[in-house]
Formats: sequence, structure tokens, C-alpha cells
Amino acid sequence: MRLLQVSFRYRRRQPFILEEADAQLAPGDAIELTGVNGAGKSTLLRLLAGLARPTRGHVTDRPGVVGFAPDRFPTAQPFTVTSYLTHMASVRGGARWRPWAERLNMGHLLGLPLGELSKGSAHKVGLVQALMADPGLLILDEPFAGLDADARETLPAIVTEVTGRGGIVVASDHQGGLRGLPGLRSWSIVDGRLKEAAPAAPVPPAPQRPLTTVSVTLPADELPLFLARMRDQGYRISDLDHTHPDPPEESG
Repeated sequence: MRLLQVSFRYRRRQPFILEEADAQLAPGDAIELTGVNGAGKSTLLRLLAGLARPTRGHVTDRPGVVGFAPDRFPTAQPFTVTSYLTHMASVRGGARWRPWAERLNMGHLLGLPLGELSKGSAHKVGLVQALMADPGLLILDEPFAGLDADARETLPAIVTEVTGRGGIVVASDHQGGLRGLPGLRSWSIVDGRLKEAAPAAPVPPAPQRPLTTVSVTLPADELPLFLARMRDQGYRISDLDHTHPDPPEESG
């Protein structure tokens, strides 16, 4: 997938929100997109997803199945959670949504009208509809916003599964929820320009310090406290923690 000199503005004579963005996306990529509020992150995500057309330039080789989870899921719809997801599964050719709802612990939400959902619960619905058809391109706009702790822990693993089967994931995320993923690419939008940070250099392993073994003689009743202090300070204690009586004095 490729961005070819993509620029975008909403109306003629208005300033460009995004100018000459050029980037290559490969199967298996996970990309974190950052920038200040109003920088154009959501606009870029919509361009990538095909929900908006560039004013100039082109987006080429977009995967055939795109999943898009917006920052704010539109709850003003006359559906319950189950009826909405069932409808979207039908639109997507019989996609399976229930396994994703189980992964995100949504059982208690299924009978609720969309309009009664909290922001975090509505966001889970948006994630499920984006994931249900096994997208080749998954677009996530602030995916961690409002999620409960369990869902926040589950989402990086889901992203890893999508990229592991060759999908591309692009997430606008100011919370850094994906930063532990290996190989994560980092994009930012600054003054309308798309920039990519160089991959972080691997941290070299700490040099091995030479070790030596010492023996210590102390009263038996002080041994437990001494061992506890040494372990707290990171010293390795062998299993030979035995007391030895002093040898008897020779007579004669």
C-alpha cells in the first residue's frame, strides 16, 4: 500500500491540512500515528481507509477488506448491540462477530440499545465491527480511549494477530498503548507534513560484572536477617547457608 504525494484540504482556498504525504506500508506493519489535536491525524486515517479522497495525490494498493474503528462510534442508531453487529455481519458477507465480542468481554452489553452505551462500551462495538471481517487494513482512531483495563490489555494482542497474518494496522494513539509491540513504526504529523521516526536503536546488553564468592561467619541468630538484607540488595545467596560450630580447642 502506498501514499503518493497525498494532500488534502476541505475547501478550495483553505489551507491544506495534509501536504505531500508519501509513505509505503507493507504487509505486517503496525504504525502508531501521533500529533497534536487538529494536526490532521483523523483526516489521514480516513484517507487511508478510503472514506475520503485526496485533494491531490493517490492512495494505491489498498487491501480489499478495510476495518475502520472511529474515535467516537455513532450511537444515534435504532439498534441494540446485537442487532447492529448482526446487521453489519450480514453486510460483510456473513462475518463472525461473536468471537470478537467475547474477546472484549461484551456479553453484558449485547441486549442494550446503542444509545445507552458509555463511550468506552460504544468504542468496543466499533472495534468489533472493524475486526469481524478479518481486515487486510485495520484503521484505529484512538483505540484505547475509554476502554476498561481488560480490553486495554487485550487490544495489543489483537493487533499482533492482525499483523501476524499479513494485515496492516494504523492507529492514532496519544496514549502509547501499542509501544511495546516489536517493530512498531512511528508516524507523526507536524505542520501538515507526515514524518516517520527512525527505528529506535537496540539497547546493548549490560556488560557482565565479574563475580566472586565470599564466606561470612556470624552468630547463628543473626543469620536470617543478614540473608534477607543481602537478597534485598540483589546479592546471590547459595544454598549452603549452614551454621558450623567452632572447632573444639585442643587440650594438652
